Amino acid sequence: MPHKVLRMHRAQTEPVTRPVMLAIAGDSATGKTTLTRGLVEALGPERATSICVDDYHRYDREERRSLPFTPLHPACNYMDIMEQHLQLLATGHPILKPVYDHRSGRLVRPELVEPREFVIVEGLLPLSTRLARACFDVAVHLDPPENIRHQWKVKRDCGERGYTPDQVLTELERREPESAAYIRPQREHADIVIRFAPIEGREDPPGTPLSAEVLLRPTIRHPDMTRVLAGDDTHAMHLKLSRDAEGRPVDALHVHGYASREDSGVLEKAIWERLEVDHPLPESLGVLREGPRSEPLAICQLLLLYHLLDKHPDRALPALAALPEG
Repeated sequence: MPHKVLRMHRAQTEPVTRPVMLAIAGDSATGKTTLTRGLVEALGPERATSICVDDYHRYDREERRSLPFTPLHPACNYMDIMEQHLQLLATGHPILKPVYDHRSGRLVRPELVEPREFVIVEGLLPLSTRLARACFDVAVHLDPPENIRHQWKVKRDCGERGYTPDQVLTELERREPESAAYIRPQREHADIVIRFAPIEGREDPPGTPLSAEVLLRPTIRHPDMTRVLAGDDTHAMHLKLSRDAEGRPVDALHVHGYASREDSGVLEKAIWERLEVDHPLPESLGVLREGPRSEPLAICQLLLLYHLLDKHPDRALPALAALPEG
């Protein structure tokens, strides 16, 4: 189905029969799964479906050893099947999704995926084609500095996937040309670009969560945060007009890693009130697997949650997930 026809079909379909679709694109080890996990927990697994399009790898790890390209290359993935499945999910239909086991590096038994009210799609290439992009209501790209991403990848792949540090670094070097050619260009097509990184020139104590820079492009309607955020960049959070890497004007939200719970709570309340929902703010936002709660992560997840709920036909959402008391 051509991308323009798909957009028209989704617009004409009754909203209650199709899900709200969110794409989270980015290179390996940029935080896509962490961002997705918090959103699914906030919405509730009975209302949110998440998939990873890295499952559409064409070859297993052993087969790739003899190939001239890496998993970042479209030729290493079943892009046409990915597009077909995204169209089906976007119009409210189930799919039989392939599964790539990152621990073993093998392609295993496929799984049935039923689209719920919200579908969150993460991975290397969800925004790489025009047809794939037409499936989404909101598109996000994660763009941490490369030195930070390399640290995250070494830690994850050594701790969870059985690699040695030298193997990870060698593979990163091998992937770099394809990362530049196929992964980073998706940034141009995102409505929101998120960068987790330390504040330049500031010596924060060890363990301080990374700060977040969030570029909000005018391709979708964002919540008004101007009444609680000033342009003064001495504050722990500030919003100002900037330009992205392509030279286009954007609103740039900065949430520093040292922001207190009280600081972030003011902004969270302002964003949540814009939705006019009669339900408490989910408490699962900003939770990391290890270490303290991250206020920058919580704000980023809340902004994405805002967009998911804002595009849902029923903002009342009586079943919105909240952590039990006690």
